[in-house]
Amino acid sequence: MTTVTGTSAATAQQTAASQNTTSQGSAALASDFETFLTMLSVQMQNQDPLNPTDSTEFASQLAQFSTVEQQTLTNTLLTNLGTQLGAMGMGNLATWVGMEARVTAPAHFTGEPVQVVPNANALAVEATLIVRDDSGTEVQRYAIDPKAESVTWSGIDDDGNPFPEGNYTFVTESRSNGEVLDTVYSDVYMRVTEARNTDSGVVLISPGGIEFAADSVVSLREPVT
Repeated sequence: MTTVTGTSAATAQQTAASQNTTSQGSAALASDFETFLTMLSVQMQNQDPLNPTDSTEFASQLAQFSTVEQQTLTNTLLTNLGTQLGAMGMGNLATWVGMEARVTAPAHFTGEPVQVVPNANALAVEATLIVRDDSGTEVQRYAIDPKAESVTWSGIDDDGNPFPEGNYTFVTESRSNGEVLDTVYSDVYMRVTEARNTDSGVVLISPGGIEFAADSVVSLREPVT
């Protein structure tokens, strides 16, 4: 797993991995070739003089090894190419660190208001924002403008007390003529603190340890002060 906090660090790590892969592949190939020649020599030394092995069979074996050798070199080349492309991608993502990403995910509340994008249904006449804590328990709900592009959750309960620090999820319920049209997760803006290259792709980290895929980000913006 690779962690990016700067372009140079990510590139250095990826380059080292690429060189290590190339070295290991070359060493393994050389070892296999020496083993093949040893086996071929033993085969020739121990063949029946009265019934020697056809020379075409040796040529066939050499051709087969040559094919395997080329396949190995090709696989090594593709692996190195993928590593280099990964380094380029991680280098670009390093610029995301410190930015605010809009994503459908929980938000970490520390006492500061949270900007929420409701994603209300376009046909909605009424909408309600539902707030759930980290366990999935509903802790608050209140009416919002269904046409609003964003709303601010203050983090204050109905009695005027601040909610405890933690991760909160926002859901928007859209209604028209008293009927529920749909219930969808709202987007939030979160600051990106880290980018990680994992087996399943690039994962971004935000405060509170919240993780989300880089390709799930809707938009990026400069931090709002």
